[in-house]
Amino acid sequence: MTRRVTTIPPDYFEDKYRGTIDPWDFRSSAYEQEKYAATIAALGQPRYRKALEIGCSIGVLTGHLAKRCDEILAIDASATAIAAARHNGIANAVFITGCVPQDFPTGRFDLIVLSEILYYFAVPDLARVAAQCMDALTRDGEIISCHWLGETDYPLTGVQASEHFAQQIAGRLPVRVIVHDETYRLERFSSRP
Repeated sequence: MTRRVTTIPPDYFEDKYRGTIDPWDFRSSAYEQEKYAATIAALGQPRYRKALEIGCSIGVLTGHLAKRCDEILAIDASATAIAAARHNGIANAVFITGCVPQDFPTGRFDLIVLSEILYYFAVPDLARVAAQCMDALTRDGEIISCHWLGETDYPLTGVQASEHFAQQIAGRLPVRVIVHDETYRLERFSSRP
């Protein structure tokens, strides 16, 4: 399978969501439901003041995360996906359209979630996103990342995305816990165990 060498552009995602509003079956897939439960279980704190979810899609995971957060800011490259996410009625969530790294939101967050998003970036853009996450993370904050481990034609595999991201943040978030490493890799990064 030939891999792309550049970051996947926003119109790729917009085209997917215009074709069908749930192209990866986030609402109905048993895989997705199990992964969401594992993601919530992997959170290191009982509650977060302000979270950031990058690549929120139609807001299914956002709804689960919002139950543990005072506020959550969720961003996606697809305006169609964001419009659908807003219809979920998540009172403490703000949904914005934007494409990181260029549209990385301002603010400070004690939780940043990157679920099934990092392998869409070429290595230089992934490094920028990692640096932006570190700049936006509070001193006691944590990052959750998750990547499917199957074959894709994305710029990176799930393992490559996970390893590149971990290398970029290792000096500032030294505690890396791999919570799940079959089918998908789910990780928590923090400054403390």
